[in-house]
Amino acid sequence: MMPNRKSVAALMDDAPLILVCVDLQIQYLTEGSGHVMSDAEAITTRCLQLMTLWRQNLWPVMHLKRIAQAAWFNPDSNLTDWIAELKPRPGELTFEHPLPSAYSSARFAEYMSSIRNIRCLLMGFSLDEAVLSTVVEGFHRSDRYLVVSDAVACRHAGVDDAASYKQAVLTVTANFAGIQQSHEVIEAARGIAA
Repeated sequence: MMPNRKSVAALMDDAPLILVCVDLQIQYLTEGSGHVMSDAEAITTRCLQLMTLWRQNLWPVMHLKRIAQAAWFNPDSNLTDWIAELKPRPGELTFEHPLPSAYSSARFAEYMSSIRNIRCLLMGFSLDEAVLSTVVEGFHRSDRYLVVSDAVACRHAGVDDAASYKQAVLTVTANFAGIQQSHEVIEAARGIAA
């Protein structure tokens, strides 16, 4: 079931939404890395809009970074570096996870188990790996997630019909998390902040 605008505003009234930035790394924007997505620029723009709104209102922002890539072991590679305009700022939580699920980070799992009545708003890259596996595991731990459908992209962009593939992954994700459009989240967030 997909929440509507009213439910997003109600969620934001009940408890703060933590903006969770998933795998916002250079490798998804770099030609030749094998992961460049056709909609990477649009996704990056929407992520920046959401992040700017959260930061302006001093709402919590969390960053997840997958570290188990071959490039991680190459000291000359910058592929796992943060995208410059989306990198963490002082005071924002960061968690590195070796497996697709963010819960593979003991620190992240411990942090999530220590907070309650919080819903996390996920955006970024790796919808078909990190986002999906995190919301599935979070669902089984009673953690609550919303995924911003037009601010996430699939890691495996080489699929023949990328739009259908992404929609299929979002359909599966909707079994474990709410799905919301960025403009609806922004509108609800601005209403709360006003």
